[in-house]
Amino acid sequence: MGGAMRHHWLLLGACGWVLLILVFVTKFISFRAVDDYGERVGGQSWTVPAHKVVKALPVSSPEKTVPKWSQPDQPSALPTEADWQWVSDKRMELLSSVCDNSSLRNLTHVPISKFVLDRIFVCDKHKILFCQTPKVGNTQWKKVLMVLNGAFPTVEEIPENLVHDHEKNGLPRLSSLSPKDITHRLSTYFKFLIVRDPFERLISAFKDKFVKNPRFEPWYKHDIAPVIIRKYRKSHRDREGAASGLHFEDFVRYLGDAEGRQRLDRQFGDYIIHWVTYADLCAPCEIHYSVVGHHETLGQDAAHILKAAGIDQLVSYPAIPPGITRYNKTKVETYFSGISKRDIRRLYARYQGDFNLFGYPKPDFLLN
Repeated sequence: MGGAMRHHWLLLGACGWVLLILVFVTKFISFRAVDDYGERVGGQSWTVPAHKVVKALPVSSPEKTVPKWSQPDQPSALPTEADWQWVSDKRMELLSSVCDNSSLRNLTHVPISKFVLDRIFVCDKHKILFCQTPKVGNTQWKKVLMVLNGAFPTVEEIPENLVHDHEKNGLPRLSSLSPKDITHRLSTYFKFLIVRDPFERLISAFKDKFVKNPRFEPWYKHDIAPVIIRKYRKSHRDREGAASGLHFEDFVRYLGDAEGRQRLDRQFGDYIIHWVTYADLCAPCEIHYSVVGHHETLGQDAAHILKAAGIDQLVSYPAIPPGITRYNKTKVETYFSGISKRDIRRLYARYQGDFNLFGYPKPDFLLN
């Protein structure tokens, strides 16, 4: 009798441990499936851009909230055309409001110079202008334009090395046209650009150009990096050797130097396009763009941009790997973890216009 009771209690105890383990595992999985902002990993949520300077625009109807889609690759989760148009309209209203803010004028207003016109690619056949903002998926958009211009039947067939060969890719720049033709296209063509969180874009530029350093672009590592190291690395001994290459801290200090940076930028020439501001690249307060897409929601934006431009039946945007466009706060915190608040604040001062123009929240978790 005693043995049977002992067996009974052992069995109950074992079942209790199993249930406890199952509860713990379930909670752990749920925790890992949510990112820093409460959205599912791999998911891309749309939000009306918010910023610290311009007050949020009122919503006309209480039930008209910003839609969210946690699984944009599933047809049932895709936004409707009306949903996307509402979000797009709010982005453009915000852009216009910030452009009208006189206190930010020196950060947002840029003349339509040759430098800007060099950034804008032309598709006359379908009356489209695309302003290139490097490190925001622009390679794929250039492939789309190459297909529209008739160079290739599909984006998958375009060789990667040809996309960036501007002598051979068949993509004319707006700067190659006469002033009259430029004015006509700016006033009548469908115009768009893509943006992403400004600090995350800088991290992407640093990794690509100074860490990975493609073999066909050796000048970033061998010409530009040593100049930045000599001027902005604190340790004299490290400056002399510079064997470890450019540090992200050196890069941030260079970008945040309001006066000294300008002389270096003239020396570096057009290579600076990978980290100059969106305002300097595309003059969004002077050029009235039709649409601004966001890298964080590119899975939704790309399809609707193609439709808005009237070309969705002619070409598709290349498939986007799951989660690759999601904002990664942990990565940003890691890169900035060893950098002084003073240098981060100087960096933000330079890119504040970009944060405000396109609704990216001020990175208080880095600044305070």
